[in-house]
Amino acid sequence: MNFEGKVALITGGTAGIGEATVRRVASLGARTVLVGRDENDGRRIESELLGDGAEAVFLKADLSRPDEVRGIVSATVKIYGRLDYAFNNAGISGQDGLIADQTETNFDEVFSVNIKGLFIALQQEIRQMFQQGWGGSIVNMASVGGLLATPGASIYVASKHAVIGLTKSAAIEYGPHGIRVNAVSPAAIRTDMLRQVFGNDAAFDELADIHPIRRIGSAEDVADAVAWLFSEHSSYYTGQSLVLDGGLTAQRPFMRHERTLAHKTTEEKSQKG
Repeated sequence: MNFEGKVALITGGTAGIGEATVRRVASLGARTVLVGRDENDGRRIESELLGDGAEAVFLKADLSRPDEVRGIVSATVKIYGRLDYAFNNAGISGQDGLIADQTETNFDEVFSVNIKGLFIALQQEIRQMFQQGWGGSIVNMASVGGLLATPGASIYVASKHAVIGLTKSAAIEYGPHGIRVNAVSPAAIRTDMLRQVFGNDAAFDELADIHPIRRIGSAEDVADAVAWLFSEHSSYYTGQSLVLDGGLTAQRPFMRHERTLAHKTTEEKSQKG
């Protein structure tokens, strides 16, 4: 794959899957805009990429603030003149808890980033690609939680179901204009965000055991998938959720194991609190 001459925009680009994707597409020659709230990490990544000879710019923005989201694409175009690829990766997990115990505040916080922020970014990206005349590839961050459910994560799960719905709708509306829209739906990926959800690294071993491939994923696994979805190698692929789960959802015992782990983790966190 070669992305020379292309421009890629990646939200949530200063850590985890976002950072790995920034580095992957930049290494393939794309002029890359990484967006995030953490200016220190953003500037560090920008500096490292520039030092490696890549073209990259960091933009500070909070995806929970609609006005900041609306400025991302226009800033990208002002810097690089166009937009070819976008990865709407920014997201939060929210607070664990059974539905009856959840708060409206947690619901609003999760949906403000995972859905509203993504929705506004998606609008701006589509408008720019449409204006350019033909084509483009957009990838939205979903999750296996957008296909199934996990006890204690109802709000997060609902947000990821919504991401997949937006993805399908955008794909069928703008496919005739050459704009492809897909989602990636990872299972457990070794990131700081997953560590925060489960509390410690020990849970990673238990998570690995419920995946048929006997490991959890890496951020680079997802980055490679996003790069493929950007590329012409996936030119007939749109309106889909690419599941990256090490076989997790292919097995019937999945729900039983996942339920046990989820309840155990919720109990541990309650005891700590």
